[in-house]
Amino acid sequence: MGWDWRWTLQILPELLTRGLLVTVQATLGGAVLAFALGLLLALLRRSRRPFLSRPAGAAVEFVRSTPLLVQLFVLYYVLPGFGVTMSALATGIIGLGVHYAAYTSEVYRAGIDGVPRGQWEAAVALDLPRHRTWTDVVLPQAVRRTLPALGNYLVAIFKESPQLSVITVVDVVGLARELGAERFRYLEPLTVAGLFFLLVSVPASILVRRLERRLGS
Repeated sequence: MGWDWRWTLQILPELLTRGLLVTVQATLGGAVLAFALGLLLALLRRSRRPFLSRPAGAAVEFVRSTPLLVQLFVLYYVLPGFGVTMSALATGIIGLGVHYAAYTSEVYRAGIDGVPRGQWEAAVALDLPRHRTWTDVVLPQAVRRTLPALGNYLVAIFKESPQLSVITVVDVVGLARELGAERFRYLEPLTVAGLFFLLVSVPASILVRRLERRLGS
């Protein structure tokens, strides 16, 4: 059985418009949630109030210590038993976002710790309110330092998106499996799906490296 170019061209539009579109939606939605929630967790962990910092720290450690597949399974199959129901794609976005928020929170925390002590002292000397110290002085510098690492996590979320098939999300890999099952030919659809990942991941990784060099210069 050789490569069937005719069938490959037939399934290519469907893999692109249906499968890859779902993958991109899950990736971008999960990334936005991960970056926003990660920043919130990082700020909570730096709080001087133990009733905020300790639960945030415990949540981060719990999420980082459990597999993404288990978390997706609980969100999609267990929570409905408690009256919480969501679509498969929404569940996947939340699962990816919460999982990677635990990692991006550490990135943000490192970025905040990397802000020179003199910046904090200058803000105090200028009598800036605490919220302006954060929004105008600390966070702009911290986020700038974290951009390369956040870019790496964006690529990681993209590559992890096929795991959403455990909760019936039909992404590009899941669609490739369905198309392969129709003819019992998996070589063409899975190869095309893999090429899609390469065509997105490799340029994205190159851009992240360039961003890292530019910010480091």
